[in-house]
Amino acid sequence: MSNIFTKTAFTKTVKEIQELMGSRKSYARFEDGPDRNHELTGNEIEFIFERDSFYAATVGETGWPYIQHRGGPIGFLKVLSKKQIGFADFSGNRQYITVGNLTADPRIAMILMDYQNRERLKILGKVKLINIKEDPALIEILTPMNYEAKIERAFVIDIDGFDWNCPQHITQRWTADDIKKAVAPLHAKIAELELKLSQK
Repeated sequence: MSNIFTKTAFTKTVKEIQELMGSRKSYARFEDGPDRNHELTGNEIEFIFERDSFYAATVGETGWPYIQHRGGPIGFLKVLSKKQIGFADFSGNRQYITVGNLTADPRIAMILMDYQNRERLKILGKVKLINIKEDPALIEILTPMNYEAKIERAFVIDIDGFDWNCPQHITQRWTADDIKKAVAPLHAKIAELELKLSQK
């Protein structure tokens, strides 16, 4: 069989363009061998756990794609099994475009970014929207600790395939917390030197 992600993403037209641009031969090797990139390994599980946001694309009934940013505390996106991830849907601007799109068409494409380490994980899957009253035990599992947000429902994503991207063209970025941790030893040293100076 093949890399399940590329089996879905590499359509006939995509393959024709790869052929035209000279990359088809190198990508054709992904279509041989046993099925892969459809069950999460420890590498993907750890990467998902460390994310505090992701981007999600859905398609509406007009045929237009819609991309949305989702965020929360680190670990809010949870791995439920090797084939399933989920998260609590926090109340936001209440436009419900993503929810509406998924009600009509459950397919979702996700991009998870680690800007600091220049890593990117793409996930294709199908979403089940779970009402709070429908499965309170699941809602409890997906609810982040010590995070003030109203939860409206749960998203459970059955993974069809995933793929890692190369780091090329990913601009490095750091969060405020990353910078705070990095400069903490400098602040401690400054405080130590200031104390010594004040005692002279």
